[in-house]
Parts: sequence; C-alpha cells; structure tokens
Amino acid sequence: MTASRGDRDLLRIHGDRGVERTGAPLDAAAGAVILLHGRGGDAGGMLDLVAEIDVDGVAYVVPRASGNSWYPRSFLAPLQANEPALSSALQLVEELLDDLSGAGIDADRVVVAGFSQGACLGLEFAARHAQRFGGIVAFTGGLIGPPQTPRRYGGNINGTPVFLGSSVPDPHVPWERVEETAGVLERMGAVVDVRGYPGMPHTINAEEIEAARGIIRTVVAPAAVAESWS
Repeated sequence: MTASRGDRDLLRIHGDRGVERTGAPLDAAAGAVILLHGRGGDAGGMLDLVAEIDVDGVAYVVPRASGNSWYPRSFLAPLQANEPALSSALQLVEELLDDLSGAGIDADRVVVAGFSQGACLGLEFAARHAQRFGGIVAFTGGLIGPPQTPRRYGGNINGTPVFLGSSVPDPHVPWERVEETAGVLERMGAVVDVRGYPGMPHTINAEEIEAARGIIRTVVAPAAVAESWS
C-alpha cells in the first residue's frame, strides 16, 4: 500500500539525505540494483562494493541513511522501538523503486541488496511489498522484529532469487534468524540460496560477491545466463 502525500511528508527522516547513482544511465540500463548500507556505513562503502561486483549495463542506486543508520535499535528489538525511522527507511526504498519504474525499469529488473542493517531493511521491504523482484541479496541480515514476531506477510514473491549469506556465528545477526528468514521467503515463493561461513568476521567475502553478481547477471542478460546453466 502506498503512503499518502501527507504520510510521506511526516516520514522524511531519510528521504532528504540524497542518493548516489553510478553505473549505466537509467535510459540505457538493462536493470538496476538498490544498495543499502549498514549501520555506521555510508554510500561510499556501497560504491566500493559496486566496483567489486562489476556488472555492466546496470544502474546502481545507493541511498544514504540519516545519521548513518536506518533505524536506532537492534533489528531484533520490538518493531515500535525502531519507529518512525524504520517506516521512513521502508518508504525510501519504495520511492526508489517507483523512480526506477518511472524510468522504465520495473521491479522484476531490480535487485534489492544490502549489508547488515541494510540487508535487514531490504529483506523486510521485500516481504512487506511482495512481488517479482529481479533479486534480493542480503549480506548478513534477516527479517526485522523480535523472536516470535508473527510473519503475516501477504502476496507472493513469484520465483524471485534470494541470496542469504552470513558469518556463523555473527555478533549482530543470529543464524537462527537467517534460517527463519529463508523459510518465510520460500513460503512466499522465493528461490532461496542460504550460505553460512563459520568463523568469518562481520563482512562480505568473495563467494558472496560472486553470488550477488550471478543474480544481477540474470537481470541484465537472463537468456544468456539461462543458457549457461543448461
């Protein structure tokens, strides 16, 4: 459900922080990636990640969080404890998707990706706005809310490829939440690839970058990728 103009005006916590754009221009892009940074991170770190992913023909959209944080508390805190910042962050992702759609790049050609807090935000957005995305990539993240949060998301993700990678154990994201997230998204129709990396620090490794690259390539050249898998 799209927020009214009045609601949107009340939720401008993140909306005025600006957005970095790189890669292919929108009018020439085969697809797009929305990259969401983690707590304490910034757009610059995500732009460094773009250079590592290195898929041509893609428009990369990198928003900035107010105060370098999408919401104030842990993603495991009660949902209300992270408001109104969480709603503002979710609204911003929706607005970015709307902007891309207006430029001719619909959600089924958009990959929503993030690291840590940004990964949690991207996953929660996808679950609350179920549709066929180009892909969802979560580098160490899970659905938002405390244990036993009812996951009454509506809609169907319709075969969207989802990658969930995480260190095991991770100091911020329990592995149990990663597994729960995978189960929820699978029930919503996603095709989920879950990978845990024992002993890895809270970071992104080369295998995860390659997994993200593979999903992004399916958006840019789906026929060529399908042929390579056959």
